[in-house]
Amino acid sequence: MVQQAAAMQQAPVYLDANATEPLRPAARDAMLAGLDQVGNPASVHAAGRKARIMLEEARRQIAASFGREADSCVFTSGGTEADTLALHAFGHAEGRPILMGATEHDAIRRAVPEAGIIPVDGQGVIDRTALEEMLEAHEAPLVCIMAANNETGVHAPLREVAALCRRHGAFLHVDAVQAAGRMREQDDFLLALKDGSLEGASLALSAHKMGGPKGSGVLLLPEDRPLSPLLPGGGQERGRRGGTPALASHMGMAAALEESRRQDWNILAVLRDELEAVMVQAGAIIMGHGVARLPNTVSAVLPGVPAQMQLMALDIEGYCVSAGSACSSGKVSRSHVLEAMGQGEAAGQAIRVSLPWNVVADDVRAFGRAYGLMAQRFAERGLLKKTSSCGRSQ
Repeated sequence: MVQQAAAMQQAPVYLDANATEPLRPAARDAMLAGLDQVGNPASVHAAGRKARIMLEEARRQIAASFGREADSCVFTSGGTEADTLALHAFGHAEGRPILMGATEHDAIRRAVPEAGIIPVDGQGVIDRTALEEMLEAHEAPLVCIMAANNETGVHAPLREVAALCRRHGAFLHVDAVQAAGRMREQDDFLLALKDGSLEGASLALSAHKMGGPKGSGVLLLPEDRPLSPLLPGGGQERGRRGGTPALASHMGMAAALEESRRQDWNILAVLRDELEAVMVQAGAIIMGHGVARLPNTVSAVLPGVPAQMQLMALDIEGYCVSAGSACSSGKVSRSHVLEAMGQGEAAGQAIRVSLPWNVVADDVRAFGRAYGLMAQRFAERGLLKKTSSCGRSQ
C-alpha cells in the first residue's frame, strides 16, 4: 500500500506530444518578453511601434524557416483556424471543388463534409493513382493533404502530390501542423521545401505542436497576396485576419520553431524503434511501420483489447498516452484514420504514443515494461488475440 501511494504521488509520464508538446524554454523566454510589451502592434505611438517590430520579427523568422517572405505569413489562433482560412480563401471563395485525403485531421474533414475523399493504402499513404484520376475529373480543385498524420505519423509523398497538382492546375494546401516542428533532413516534407516542390502551396502551422504556446498558428501563403478573410475585424494582418495579434504567443511560436530545428530527432527515432520492438513482443501491431513516419510517433493496435481499456490501465500506471486525435472532447472512438487504412475492428483497439521533445529514455523503457505487463494481464483474461502479422501493419 505504501508503494502504491508513493507511485500515485509521482508526476505522470507524459507521452502524448502529438496532442501538445511541453513548452520549450526558449518559447517561455520569448513569451515573457512579449508579455512585457504594453503596446498594441497596430498603434502608431512608440509603445505600439515597439510591439510591431517584435511581431514582425517573429513573422520573418517563421516565414524564413519555410523559404517564404515575411508578408506571406498570416498569424492565426492555431492550426484549425489556419486550415479553415485556407479552405475558405482557396476553396469556397474561389469556387474550387475540394479534395482531401481520407486520413486528414478533423480540422479539415468537418469543415468540408462534402469534399471528395482521396483514398489511402494499408500503410496510410495517399493513393497517387486515385488522386490523379480525381484531378482529371475536377477542374482546378483545392487539394488538402497532411504532411504527416497526427495518429500514425505517416508522411505524405508531398513531392509527388505537388507535381500532380501542378500538372492539373490544382491548388495544394498542406496541413503541416505535426510535421513542421519535427523536421529531419530525410523527411519528404523538408525535402519538398528545399527543392521547391511546395512553392505554390499554402501551409498550416500550430505553435503548441512545436513546443510553443497553445493559441498561436500560421497560414503560410505561396506569396504575398490578399485573402477573403474569415474574420474581417479591424483589418489586422493586412486585412487577411482581423483581431489584435497575440504578440507573446506568436513570439513563443517563432522561438519554439527555431529551437525545434536544432534538435536531433533521430535520437527520438531510435527510442521509438526500441519501444515498438517491445510492444510487438507483447502482441501489438504497429500501424504504418513500413513507410516513413514522424520520428516520435507510435500507433499500436492490441488486437481484441478496446483502446479505452488500454488508456485506463496505462493511466492508472501513471502514463499519459492517447487513442489518436486529442480533438474529440475527451471521447475515445474508432479511428477514422485506421478505418481508412482498412483496419476495420482494429481501428477501435489502437493507442498512440508520441514522444515529446524532452522525453527521458528511462521513462520510455519503463513505459515499455508497463505496456508488456498490461498486455499480459489482458491475455490472461482472454481478451488479447494472437495475430499472424508479425506485429506490423499490412
